[in-house]
Amino acid sequence: MAKVEFYRHALKEEDIAAAAEVLRGIFLTTGPKTAKFEQAFAEYLGVNHVVGVMSCTAGLFLSLEALGIGPGDEVITTPMTFIATANTILHAGAKPVFVDVEPETGNIDVARVAAAINGRTKAIMPVHLYGLMADVRKLDELCKKHNLFMIEDAAHATEAARDGARPGVLGHTSCFSFYATKNLTCGEGGAVATNDPELNDKLRWLRQHGMSKSAADRYTGTYQHWDMIGLGFKANLTDVQAALLLGQLPRLAAQLKRREEVAQRYEQAFCKLQNVRFPRVVPGAVSARHLFTIWVPPARRDEILVALQTRGIGVAVNYRAIHLLSYYRQQFGFKPGDFPIAERIGDSTITLPLYPGISDEAVDEVISAVSEVAG
Repeated sequence: MAKVEFYRHALKEEDIAAAAEVLRGIFLTTGPKTAKFEQAFAEYLGVNHVVGVMSCTAGLFLSLEALGIGPGDEVITTPMTFIATANTILHAGAKPVFVDVEPETGNIDVARVAAAINGRTKAIMPVHLYGLMADVRKLDELCKKHNLFMIEDAAHATEAARDGARPGVLGHTSCFSFYATKNLTCGEGGAVATNDPELNDKLRWLRQHGMSKSAADRYTGTYQHWDMIGLGFKANLTDVQAALLLGQLPRLAAQLKRREEVAQRYEQAFCKLQNVRFPRVVPGAVSARHLFTIWVPPARRDEILVALQTRGIGVAVNYRAIHLLSYYRQQFGFKPGDFPIAERIGDSTITLPLYPGISDEAVDEVISAVSEVAG
């Protein structure tokens, strides 16, 4: 067992009790708890609508479908992210167009986005990496200039803000993850935020097979017949998941404060180490501090990774550059050197433990181990 675990969730007994209450009731699928969470999360984000879905992946895919993006279309995105981002574009029948990233943040480089826009481009899908939002205001300007959609991958960025904008405020949609290791979690789950009432309506029937009425509509009061108004999918959030999420919302600020304290301790310690760098949080931004990643010399990354594990430190790699994974190489002919900054980050990165419940002693253990093996 690791001396310092990579991650531990912050669920409390009252969250578990709330889910148990739903399990003892009648309605387990998308119903009143989901609706209550959607309203509460929309208020938290400052957006008009939230649609609960089974994952951020589902949210990204449904966003593409709702916006009519498919075969023949291109979507500009980043190779420095989890594979789900680009995979959803492929599943929609469109083509992911990668551009390189900023060397100091790992986020998509807006100047390179502008250079990649052509007549086939229909959307930009930025990723708010590690919890720091991409430059959404400049991306919004590009989208308005070229009549493009912006679909934000905000899987890491529930609490984030940049230049006064939260996720979902400027994008046509913003997609969130409630996966097991996320700052707001129900094990699996996600949500799509939007200010567009038509998109909200379309996402709701897309997540439930294209049916005109949800289970709650059909079985609350007098039975109502439903119609299939389009070709949809099975991608809805359940009341059991929503019950786990609701009680966490008021605790997000306090939990972010603790993660920020830990992240600053890491930064203060690691800035003294010659061979260790880390992503920068830009002025005017509030990072959600979802992940804390260090960048070490690529030739030593795997050696350092194993050495940290040997010392009982839980670690991960977030992420290797997508375009160099086997499937993308084989399908698109990508090769080393295509996106050198993303490749350098992907070859350098080690993600360290960062969660609200981590103790000061555990943080000391991580700092000591990193200093010993990578300094």
